[in-house]
Parts: sequence; structure tokens; C-alpha cells
Amino acid sequence: MALALTALPATTPPGTPAPLYGTVTSAGRPLPNATVTLFAGDRQGVRQLGRATTDANGSFQLRPGRYAGSVLYVEAVPSGDRALRLRSVVGVGPGGGVPQRSESAVTVNELTTVATGYALAQFTDQRGISGPSPGLENAAATSYNLADPATGKPGKVVTDQNNGDKNDTLATLGTLADLVSLCAPGADTGRCQDMLHQAASPRGSTPADTAQAVSGLAHNPRRATGPLYALAGQAHTYTPTLTAAPTAWVLALHYTAPQVYAPGRIAVDAKGNVWAANNWLPGTRNPSPYVTVQDPVGNPTLNSPISGGGMKAGAWGIAIDHEGYVWVPSYAGDAMSKYSSSGEPLSPSQGFSNGDLNHPQGTAVDQKGNVWIADFYGLKGNRGKGNVVVYPHGDPSKAITITGGGLDHPFSLQIDGYGRAWVSNARLNGAKLMDTRPLTGHAGGSVTVIGPDFKPTSFSPIKDTSLDWPLALAVDSRNNVWVPDFLSNSVTEIGPAGKVTGAYKLPTTIAPWSVAVDGSDRVWVAGFGAPSVSVLCGVNTGACPPGSSTGSVLSPPDGYRSNSIQHLTAVQLDQSGNVWLANNWSKLAPPTGGTGLVELVGAATPVCAPLQPLPARPASTGPATCALQTSTQPR
Repeated sequence: MALALTALPATTPPGTPAPLYGTVTSAGRPLPNATVTLFAGDRQGVRQLGRATTDANGSFQLRPGRYAGSVLYVEAVPSGDRALRLRSVVGVGPGGGVPQRSESAVTVNELTTVATGYALAQFTDQRGISGPSPGLENAAATSYNLADPATGKPGKVVTDQNNGDKNDTLATLGTLADLVSLCAPGADTGRCQDMLHQAASPRGSTPADTAQAVSGLAHNPRRATGPLYALAGQAHTYTPTLTAAPTAWVLALHYTAPQVYAPGRIAVDAKGNVWAANNWLPGTRNPSPYVTVQDPVGNPTLNSPISGGGMKAGAWGIAIDHEGYVWVPSYAGDAMSKYSSSGEPLSPSQGFSNGDLNHPQGTAVDQKGNVWIADFYGLKGNRGKGNVVVYPHGDPSKAITITGGGLDHPFSLQIDGYGRAWVSNARLNGAKLMDTRPLTGHAGGSVTVIGPDFKPTSFSPIKDTSLDWPLALAVDSRNNVWVPDFLSNSVTEIGPAGKVTGAYKLPTTIAPWSVAVDGSDRVWVAGFGAPSVSVLCGVNTGACPPGSSTGSVLSPPDGYRSNSIQHLTAVQLDQSGNVWLANNWSKLAPPTGGTGLVELVGAATPVCAPLQPLPARPASTGPATCALQTSTQPR
């Protein structure tokens, strides 16, 4: 899979890679006598392709050797000064969920350095930028949304009508770029060293240069927000910039593709495309007939919005099976809709209703390809308390209905490494799901575990005082289950044997709805009551700052926030380490649909997608980057 630079009109011998022309600037001035190096990165590592030196105007021309690679990027380092290291992506190869692209002329500066550092934070180490597909290519393409390498100016997405002055991402980008400019040649070296010291990792490692500093802040966004903001105020190269210190150095991008309205649940496919089930039609509370798909950089794809297949108000559920088929519950249609990986409806015009579905919600796929459905109200004979329906190997005609085990309005459903289904029971005490009146007081709730034999386990239902209107749930790499509790404002951890091992109160009342676990077992919690995302240290405490324990809050006390984040019902992670959020409501009273999806760029440890079903980081070596995650026996 070769990636070639775009040819220029100038004559070039056949078969010879086209030259790359560029300009390097720092603090708004040309950077002369800088060494510019072109690299190719992929899952095998990093390779140098060529080197040049900038002239008095900061210009360079570089003729690369032959190569094949997933991502092309350049680094610029001024003569005799290793503290300033500027970077820019200049090409994206095949293998991702985005088209190939490359640049023939580039501008390398602080903005491109921040864009590269954040978008590729999870693929960057001291050796450079590399990693597995499709996450690497998709991450490189995301950098273009932040900064345009052709011009060195902010990208089209961060400046568009959804972002720009609508949130603080563009200003945060400018502030971070000003921080990098403190290390420009001729600048106060003391300020540069102070910036690097303040950007040190929680474990005390001071970055050697500005590229490492930016990547480090993407990994540790709460780092020294006040001191670094004060330092940035001493530089005056970029506008706009923040007017006050942020609570975290997070870059959020808002995407509003057609018909992405009141999205309830999202899922990421093998290419990094983001699928969403949408509750309502825009501006109404009428059921949406659309499932939407956005590519890894936020553009509609696969002929999205997709209609047909029986969709009528996508609910809080969506799952992608091992063959790439997408299963989405039609909540108002009492059916399941099925789509091909290319977006073609495969279910009948009324959907699959096998199992007498009654307002289906959570959906998951186990290791054998069985499709599990949390049927919220279930059979009338079950007094409307709901049940779980299974389509064995994805065959609706063989539907199995499961009752018992304490099932009581099953809402969310996830599979563990043993092939067991964990189901949250969102008992309502007479209220209706998403009642316009806020749920207050105590609602209760429980979790049911169903074995691969389709029978509830002997320890079901699992109850605890912390389980107060549990909605979503997620499983970590060690088969622990994490349950956000809407009314108790906590997250409950349940061990694989069904024992509650922790109940972690959130520092601010956010009414948590959804949860996802990243490739470092950190737990991402989406707030519905207060639009925000909180992060907890998971069972892998080595991936957390020193002194952290399981359940420690790693995000600011009120979570990561942005003006673009609305009332959330879903959080999901992709292969690039981006955190995707579903804006389900924009207003609580009167209930008003939310607009689009929000992406926190490069903030999480990447995970295989679709879920395998346990969260696992894609491998950089071996014949496959993701393998089906299974466990041998319950502990």
C-alpha cells in the first residue's frame, strides 16, 4: 500500500516521488537554517524518507525516496536548538476509513504542531508517530480538522459554524500554539523551559521538546492549566486565544450531519465510521426513520441518512456483529432493523419483530454471533416488565425469549469475556422512560446476568443501594462491569462473580447515563443531567496518575465540558482514541432534541472496534490488530 505525494506541474521523472515544498515559521516569522525531516509511520514503525534545510525565508524543498507508509509527517528543528520541534501531517495513506490524501506544499508551524500532537497523541512516542490501521490513518486525517497543513491556518472544521466561536476549541488551539511559540529561536529560554517543566507528566518526566509537550498535554489535559495559561499570555502570535484558564486542555469538535438529531446510542465500525440511532426528526418529537453514519472525520458516509428496514425512532441500542452487519432497535416500531456494512437495509420494511418485541433497547453481539436484545416492556404475559430476546447467530426466525433472573424493564445489555450477557434493569416505579418530569427520589434497580446457555445465573439479580436507576453498563478487560447510576450520581463496579466491589460517588451531580471503557481500562462516564464527561481510573491503576486507585476521578470535578456538549446518552470510543458523544437533548424543559455528535480528539486509549466484546487496544504487531476477546472460565 504505497502512498505517493501529489505530483506538481513541474516535470518529474516517471516513478519518482514528487518533491515536497514547504515553509517553516515559528512565532509568526520564517525559521531559517532549520532541519526538516520527512517520516513515514505505520504499524511496523517509523522510517526517515528525506531531509532538507530551510533557507533564509524558511522555505525548503525535499525529494523523498521511495516508500510505502500509512502516514507521512514532517518535523522541523532549528539549528542548535532541540527544545523547539514543529510537526505537521502531510499525507494519509490507505487502510483507514478516510480517503487518501497528500500535500505537495505545506506550512509547518505551531498550529500544525498542536493539531498533529492531539490527533495523533495515542500513536506518538519518543521514536515518532506509528501504529496500527485504521486508527493511525483516521487520526492523521482528524488533524486536518484542527489545522490545514497547506496553509498553516486553523482547519475547516474547527472554524465552521458548529465550532468557531460556538465553543472554546479554536481559542484553546490558539492558546496551545502560543505555548509552543515560547520556544521559538530568540524567545526567552527561561519561559520555554518553564513551559516544558509545567507540561511534565504526572510521573515527573519533563518533555524534551515542544512536540512531546503537546502530546503530553493531550494525554494529561488537567496538567498545570493555570500556570500554562499564564505563560501563554506572554506570547501574542495566534488569535483567538482563551480569556481565562481552562479546566482542562481538551479539544472538542462538534459535527452536525443531516438527520443526526436526538441521537440515543452510537457504535463504531471496523473502519472507524460512527453509526448513530436517532430518536426524533429534527425540530420535533416525531420518531426518526433514519440511521446515520459519519466517517472518522465527521462527514456523512454510506449514503447517510439511511432509511428503510423498519426504523422508527432508533432507541438506546446499536451493535455491529462480526460480519459487519449493524443491528439497531426500532423503539417505536417494536422491531429490529438490520443494515449491511455499506448502509443497505437488510431487514423487511417493518423490521424484524420476532420474539414479540415491545420497545427494544440495548443490543449486543456475543462471541458466537448471537444478537442479544433488551426488550424494555416485553411480552404482555410478563406484565410489561420486559425480557431479553436472542437471535441465535443473527437469525430472527429462531428467536429465544428469556425471562426471570429479576429482569425488570431491561435497558442496556453488554457481553463479557465468558459470553454472558449483563443487563441493567431500569425499573421505573410508575414513571415512563424519558418522562418530561424529572425523576427524583429513589427508583431502585438491579443487574441481571444471563449465561451463554440463555439462562439467568444463580446470583441474579444483583442489587445494591448504589444501583439507583441504572441505565447503561460496560465491561472492562478483566470482566468487571461498570454501571452508571442516574439517581445516586455514582458508578457501581461489579466483579465477574456478581459481587459489588465498589460504588464511586461522582464529585458533581451530573445524572450519569452512559459509560465506556478505553484500552487502558479507564472508565468514561457521560452526564445527561449536567452535560459533561467524567473519567474514572479503572482496574489498571498503572495507567492513572501516581496515587490513583480504582474509582479515582481523573477529570475535573465537574467533568470535561464544552459549549458543544449537550445532555448526553452515549459515549463511545474509536480506534484512534477519540471519544464520541451523543447529544440526545439540548433542553430538559421542554424536552428538545440534541444536535449532532461531539468528539474529544485523541483523549482516550484506543480500542478495537466493533467491541470484541471486551475493550482491547489494537495491537501494533502480529497478523491481526484486533482479535475476538474471550475468557476461559468465570472467576
